[in-house]
Amino acid sequence: MAAFRRLGRSNNTLFPTSLIPPSPSLLSFRRGIAFKLFVGGLSYVTTEKGLSDAFSNYGQVVEAKIITDRVSEKSKGFGFVTFASHAEAENAITEMNGKALNGRVIFVDYAKLTTRNSDGGMPIARGPPEPTTTTTTTADS
Repeated sequence: MAAFRRLGRSNNTLFPTSLIPPSPSLLSFRRGIAFKLFVGGLSYVTTEKGLSDAFSNYGQVVEAKIITDRVSEKSKGFGFVTFASHAEAENAITEMNGKALNGRVIFVDYAKLTTRNSDGGMPIARGPPEPTTTTTTTADS
């Protein structure tokens, strides 16, 4: 799907991005309506429904997503929960951080925004940075 979005950006006549529906959480997050939380330390048996149910006690859950490995499709042990309001997200952080969920202690905090390269890929390591040369000026007295 991401490949189609990239193609849609480069050539709007073939794949207009208006035909590809964005995720509801992405739209609301860009508008500043939703508040996304990072949830770490999840049990590998926790499901997205279970995560959503656990956090729904503290407000309206817009989306609950568990990050999985692409190959094995097993949980990586962390996920994200998106709330509709700032107060609900704050309440969920204070109530759920350090609590047990499915036998594991979870850690909850605000999700950090990621910045991507212009090509959307991973940065390429090309060795140590070039040394900078500093020029000093001496005053003639």
